[in-house]
Amino acid sequence: MLSRYKLAGFAGLTLAGALLTQPALAQNQPGIPAAAQPIGLASDSLTLGGTVQAVLDANPGITNLTELANAASSRLSQTQAGFLPYVSGTVTYTRIDPVVKLPFNGETLQFAPNNNFDAHLTAQYELLDFGKREASTNLSRSQVQTAQDNIVVARRDLAFSAAQVYYNILFMRESIRVQDQQIASLVAHRNDMQKRVEAGVSTKFDVTTTDVRITQAQNTKLDLQNQLRNQQVQLARLLHKPAQADIPVKGRLDYNPQPINLEAELAKAAENRPEVKLSKDAEQTAELQAQLIAKSNLPSLGVGAQVGGKNGYILPDINRVRFNTVGVAQLSLPIYDGNKNKKQRVEAAANYRAAQAKTQDMQEQIRADVRQAANNLEFSQARYDNAQQQIAQASDALNRAQGRYRYGVGQNLDVLDAETQLAQARLARAQAMYNYTLGQYQLRRATGEQIWQ
Repeated sequence: MLSRYKLAGFAGLTLAGALLTQPALAQNQPGIPAAAQPIGLASDSLTLGGTVQAVLDANPGITNLTELANAASSRLSQTQAGFLPYVSGTVTYTRIDPVVKLPFNGETLQFAPNNNFDAHLTAQYELLDFGKREASTNLSRSQVQTAQDNIVVARRDLAFSAAQVYYNILFMRESIRVQDQQIASLVAHRNDMQKRVEAGVSTKFDVTTTDVRITQAQNTKLDLQNQLRNQQVQLARLLHKPAQADIPVKGRLDYNPQPINLEAELAKAAENRPEVKLSKDAEQTAELQAQLIAKSNLPSLGVGAQVGGKNGYILPDINRVRFNTVGVAQLSLPIYDGNKNKKQRVEAAANYRAAQAKTQDMQEQIRADVRQAANNLEFSQARYDNAQQQIAQASDALNRAQGRYRYGVGQNLDVLDAETQLAQARLARAQAMYNYTLGQYQLRRATGEQIWQ
């Protein structure tokens, strides 16, 4: 009996631990338990919505990705600057010693001044590049989109992690309530037996046996309390409050089954999952990279102009600063690069094909995620119905065992076994509620639905 009881006590913990790897997020719409509705931060406790929002606000990883997106936007602006002229100003002073001097008609001619001054403005503009600047800009724009989609994925994953911890806490609380019910029932039964011992109609052995069961139930409760505290520590870590392990959480497990249209959910996932968007971003980036490489070996035509003043022009007044202008047009034509561009094109084409294959694989994975989430909901609902029936049967068995024992035609072990069976059934119901609730959020994650932005 001891091994069977321990197995029942830890069944919920085992499955709860396994579900930590499954995503879960509540949404404020029909079909979501009332306790899960994101109604915000209470004065003394956190609802699911308040928990998720607090975690999103506290996490530095989101800030990191946001700043990376800002950096990508800045790179895009830098690329777009190539469509504008480049203007620079230069002031130069040069001292030359010695300089050439020749005697002429009793005078000394100096062909260059010792002190040379040159101040000018230069404007440059690439007049024609056959689409290279546009290709570079499109590539930068695609990288910005990828950075923004990474933020969406990170926020979603973090929100699901917060929701998981939230519901783990509620599940542990519900399991502790089940243990409290069992302990209270066993204590009441033990007190009744003590009276029977004092009346001489029962033996001390029955009291001792019941005390053993009470101790076992209390040990299981201690294990559950430890698990609850660990989940609270995990929530504190997500909130980046390591000094505050006991974060108050508000809510209670609920059960509200909803019908599922698998085809509609699959279509929704194909449209909304951010992983698909990221894969398509990578595919587009690879394609734009290939286009940029294809254009990088094309000619370019640039023009420039310079205006300013400098000395050293006309004899004999070589120190006079005079206004001057310069105009230039330059055509650059790559001739031979050792086949580097050709090899870059081969690499870019391979990267594009790899990105396409990854997109296809991601789409198949998403369809599998949706089907698995739907299966989990279906079987969790069946387990809940079975647990309800089991509770009714165990309650009836307990009543009958207690009646038989009260009239002296049954044994104390029958009552204790019935108590254990009822506790197992209640724990199984709590487990089914937990599984179904997380399954609802798992399905929403699989279809790419977002609530907290």
